[in-house]
Amino acid sequence: MVKSISAGPNEAAARSAGRTPSVRWALAGLSLSMLLSSLGTSIANVALPTLAQAFTASFQEVQWIVLAYLLAITTLIVSVGRLGDIIGRRRLLLAGISLFTVASVLCGIAPTLWLLVAARAAQGLGAAVMMALTMAFVGETVPKAKTGRAMGLLGTMSAIGTALGPSLGGVLIAGLGWRAIFLVNAPLGILTFLLAHRHLPGDQRKPKTDRAGFDNVGTLLLALTLAAYALAMTTGRGSFGPLNLALLLAAAFGVGLFVRAEARAASPLIRLAMFRDPALSASLAMSMLVSTVMMATLVVGPFYLSRTLGLEEALVGLVLSVGPLVAALTGVPAGRIADRFGAQRMTIVGLIGIAAGSLILSMRSGTPGISGYIIPIVVITAGYAVFQTANNTAVMTDIRPDQRGVTSGMLNLSRNLGLITGTSVMGAVFALASATTDVTTARSEAVATGMRVTFAVAAILILVALAIAVGSRALSRRASGEMIVDAERQEEEDIRLIESAPRQ
Repeated sequence: MVKSISAGPNEAAARSAGRTPSVRWALAGLSLSMLLSSLGTSIANVALPTLAQAFTASFQEVQWIVLAYLLAITTLIVSVGRLGDIIGRRRLLLAGISLFTVASVLCGIAPTLWLLVAARAAQGLGAAVMMALTMAFVGETVPKAKTGRAMGLLGTMSAIGTALGPSLGGVLIAGLGWRAIFLVNAPLGILTFLLAHRHLPGDQRKPKTDRAGFDNVGTLLLALTLAAYALAMTTGRGSFGPLNLALLLAAAFGVGLFVRAEARAASPLIRLAMFRDPALSASLAMSMLVSTVMMATLVVGPFYLSRTLGLEEALVGLVLSVGPLVAALTGVPAGRIADRFGAQRMTIVGLIGIAAGSLILSMRSGTPGISGYIIPIVVITAGYAVFQTANNTAVMTDIRPDQRGVTSGMLNLSRNLGLITGTSVMGAVFALASATTDVTTARSEAVATGMRVTFAVAAILILVALAIAVGSRALSRRASGEMIVDAERQEEEDIRLIESAPRQ
């Protein structure tokens, strides 16, 4: 059962006597929250050709339907996590679910393209709240010994949402039109709100004098910096021109301003001292590297399957769904394994799996067929599910309650930055290795070469992540050993003082 965190023993007793929140129903609400926010990321992609016709717009214009959602999540996810720590995670999560649901309806009835883009940005803000606070709530709803299982369940729902988006979107567009892909969120959003409102623990009431202030300057600087970086990585559809360079330089300048502002802020958005924790810094770095690599499967896969293996579009979609399906099936078992064998150890096991699958793909000679592609992808995605669950568990298990929201936001941010970076960087590696300006018309041999080189680079990035994981574990062991030695020295000193004290 969930521990009540409302103020005062009398109020807690009244709450427990009236209705005690159920862990299972609370997790059901959190799972739906994660499912909806992930579904919103992938369901609109399949509708872009239809939307271009409906609004008589170019691909570059309708692309903002996807980009607005992604930018809103990326730029605001840390800020809303911190805001939840300050004003209360339950009330902010309920507001985020409400905003997501209302914005989904507005998307479905939007009469013009740019109103649809604006509604998608609002939907992305709601999704940012849902993503950041869903993970933060695990520490308040689940016993510490079962944190890994809960993280695995959330990872499963995220994978299901990502995998379900294209297929569900295609069915809804064919049967009911493009507006249905947004309106379908309304009943699910209402159900999610009711579950969260009924079963999540209440917010702890703090005296106004104890409440931390919100860092407005830091929030604005971080949002602008992340927006500049995201646009630098996505603008130009794979080409890197002067605008991309200018945006990247602006992002680098923004990082400097943000660090300076946080060092001076009385109540900073992100406490820079957090990065002195080698375990947290390592987890964030590994998350970004792994997400960058996972994007290679989505960037390279469609071209390799269609151009080299000659598969039709329907079969390409079926093969591409194998990865998310494996991740969905592996999530909960991975959480149980992390709880049993330790999160740090399973983080390394997951990275080894991703590295092994990437190396297999990089060393494929000739055309091994569909099975020769699917088997390594299964290894990669299973390894990813184990890594993601264990890494999130390691970070969120022992985090301070007043830092859960911002830490969860940082984990989600590192993942999103990895996905954005992977889209640009791994796509550029693939195009360069294929030795062609247009991958859609490249020869099958060139695409196969591009695939092998891309996954060779992916294997190198995972080996870097593996080195970070091993180094972080060694530092943690050393720190634990030093603490034990200090405790033993203190105990010996206490015994010496007792023995040397004059006896009465």
